[in-house]
Amino acid sequence: MFGGVPGFPASVPAKQLQKYADQCLTASFDGSGFALQDIVNEVGARIGATVSPGRYRGTQKHTGLDGLWCFLNGRAIVIEVKTTDAYSINLNTIAGYRKALIEKGEITEDTSSILLVVGRQETENLEAQIRGSRFAWNIRMISVDALLRLMFIKEEVEDPALLQRIHAILVPYEFTRLDGIADLLFSAAKEIQQEEREVELEPDDSAGKSEAPKIAPASFHEECVKRVQTTLGVSLVKRTRSGYSTPDNKAGLVCSVSKEHSPEKNPNYWFAFHPYQQEFLKQFSAAHVAFGCGSSKQVLLIPYADFEKWLEDSWTTTNEDRMYWHVVVYRKGEKVELRLRKGKKAVDLTRYLIASEA
Repeated sequence: MFGGVPGFPASVPAKQLQKYADQCLTASFDGSGFALQDIVNEVGARIGATVSPGRYRGTQKHTGLDGLWCFLNGRAIVIEVKTTDAYSINLNTIAGYRKALIEKGEITEDTSSILLVVGRQETENLEAQIRGSRFAWNIRMISVDALLRLMFIKEEVEDPALLQRIHAILVPYEFTRLDGIADLLFSAAKEIQQEEREVELEPDDSAGKSEAPKIAPASFHEECVKRVQTTLGVSLVKRTRSGYSTPDNKAGLVCSVSKEHSPEKNPNYWFAFHPYQQEFLKQFSAAHVAFGCGSSKQVLLIPYADFEKWLEDSWTTTNEDRMYWHVVVYRKGEKVELRLRKGKKAVDLTRYLIASEA
């Protein structure tokens, strides 16, 4: 619980979480350490962990760990949050939290570790303390700033393999060979650049076989998402570059945007829809896709159950390392339609347009 409001961190944008973390680290106020604990656990959730928050204070019956993060690959991380490293930390106590969870059968020794999340002060003494302890191969440390940066990287990528590399950074690792870290940085940059360069192809049977001229990417996702939130009456939190979900993870959204092409004679809009976006939406009991057509004033909001039916008749592009569907939308006056492969009837999407704002 943050500031007495249950679930509050889950509903705020990432940039606001960063501001709250800065306040906890730079201002001295009652409960700042507890607030930072909540923020760090929310960051864990946003980078893909299932988070079990710890207690603010331990008791004789309950361990005092600050959080337990579990990932889909089976890894579990015991979290300890410290606003400062100005004093020695009892590593035996923290290791005891992990040992207690292992004895209860909640985690296993081989697939669990400890992560110390510390403020931005100098950490040489704490690093030396960890290296000189018998827990050196079970404990890693990261600053709040670095953890936040991982969250922001995660918001800009979507490839599941890349997300697993982000998770691996938090696990004890033999750093003599740095290929894993280099791969993470390279892959993140490559995915972002690839999305920005994604080609838009002519709607014919040659789609996916020839390149079109490079087109500057449109960028009005957040404005579109605000309109979706108002229409659905929900709050949405950014999870990946195009993926959003409600704080309780019951509803999900993938939002894509396109500039308007041929506005004078034949207005049309081009989007890419990826298999990993499809997998993202399948997690939710209520899922939608949103397409910003030219601007946030013209947004299609389509239940995923309807949209999925049209994918098999859409053009696709397949190259050496990815495949995606082309979503091709044309506008004729007040009417918009989804164009499909040759021989397939276009789908009238007009009813999915979000009503114009007053």
